[in-house]
Amino acid sequence: MDISQGFALAILALIAVLPEYAVDMVFAWKAGHDPSFAPLALANMTGANRLLIGIGWPTVMVIYFLRTRKKSLEMGKEHSTEIFYLTCATVYAFSIPFKNSLSVFDAAVLIAIFAAYIIRTIRSGKEEPELVGPAALIGSLRPRYRRAWTGVFFLYAGVVIFLCAEPFAESLVAFGRQSGLDEFLLVQWLAPLASEAPEFLVASIWATRRQVQAALGALISSKVNQWTLLVGTLPIVYSIACGRISALPLDYRQDHEIWLTAGQSIFAVAILANRRISWYGAILLAGLFIAQLIFTEIRMEVLAVYIAFAAMILVRDRHHLLPAARMGLKFK
Repeated sequence: MDISQGFALAILALIAVLPEYAVDMVFAWKAGHDPSFAPLALANMTGANRLLIGIGWPTVMVIYFLRTRKKSLEMGKEHSTEIFYLTCATVYAFSIPFKNSLSVFDAAVLIAIFAAYIIRTIRSGKEEPELVGPAALIGSLRPRYRRAWTGVFFLYAGVVIFLCAEPFAESLVAFGRQSGLDEFLLVQWLAPLASEAPEFLVASIWATRRQVQAALGALISSKVNQWTLLVGTLPIVYSIACGRISALPLDYRQDHEIWLTAGQSIFAVAILANRRISWYGAILLAGLFIAQLIFTEIRMEVLAVYIAFAAMILVRDRHHLLPAARMGLKFK
């Protein structure tokens, strides 16, 4: 009512991924005092990113297919913004492992991409939403009260999440050490699986109500948030913990995880280059995600498949690329 739909989705996505921010910031802070925590700093982020695309997007498409029997979904032009800035962040992410570190310069670039994305969504047109339940009650209030209550709810959610973050992160590490399980895998998959569940539930409800574009748009926006602002804040938190400007070190495992996450992301944006996602594209996303999850020794082979498929799709849809970029950059 007071802001554009794109900006509303961006804010919703930011709140939805706050658990990832909180957990990763805890590990980045601890890494500044104890280097053994450095490998865990990006684990939660890479897991959450790949879950969003590998499970979240296909789930929405499966619900859409079951509800409509349509084999593809065409996204509205307004979603070109998310797709464009996700592409920018993904292309830059491929360069990070070559430096074996995540620096403050990387933070500046990624946060700048996020800022440009937010500015673009703020300037997009407003739409009157269909409000139900508690949202309808808040929407019926006068503007200043409506905004105040909305701010209170956002603040409350953020405070609760950050208060729970450190105990949750520490319990994961302690459980891994006591049980003999790989701490990295616990942080990478168990933590984001728990934190992403509410977002997946909301997206699934929207998809069930035939608001599929909003559902997929929210997940894409979450991916933009995690791939830009979340990654960008980690070297800043690490530097503050160290007491000086420092680059968060990355080992070979984290390098591979970032490349694999970037490969999945470039394949996903290639599928959406013409703003249309098909059921078989969603199946490919899910299948490749499950393959790299189960057979960890073929992760680099899966990366090669991601890049090969992305290249083929981009060549096929090359005539859509420039118009899509223009639409993503267009200011109203």
